[in-house]
Amino acid sequence: MASVTKTKTVQRGDWRTLESGWNFHCYVQFLLPRGAQVKIRYGGGWPFGWDSQNKTLNGQTTVQLEVTSGSSKAYARVQIKVQETTAVTYTYIAA
Repeated sequence: MASVTKTKTVQRGDWRTLESGWNFHCYVQFLLPRGAQVKIRYGGGWPFGWDSQNKTLNGQTTVQLEVTSGSSKAYARVQIKVQETTAVTYTYIAA
């Protein structure tokens, strides 16, 4: 499995999309920032979308989310919500 580490500046506030696409399978790993929330959002948006794997980062344990190709046929987004505008580093692993 190929992996790449990415860093993106994320604005505080509502949910921000880090990765998105159709019909793909991947894992995304996060460690920081502490207190940030991460999730997978499937579907075309409100009210037709649904959330999966909603987790909060504690800064000590790596959190891994998985986008499955079966569910991503509905369009998938890896999203994060941060308390302060910050640079977020994560590892994207193609499956």
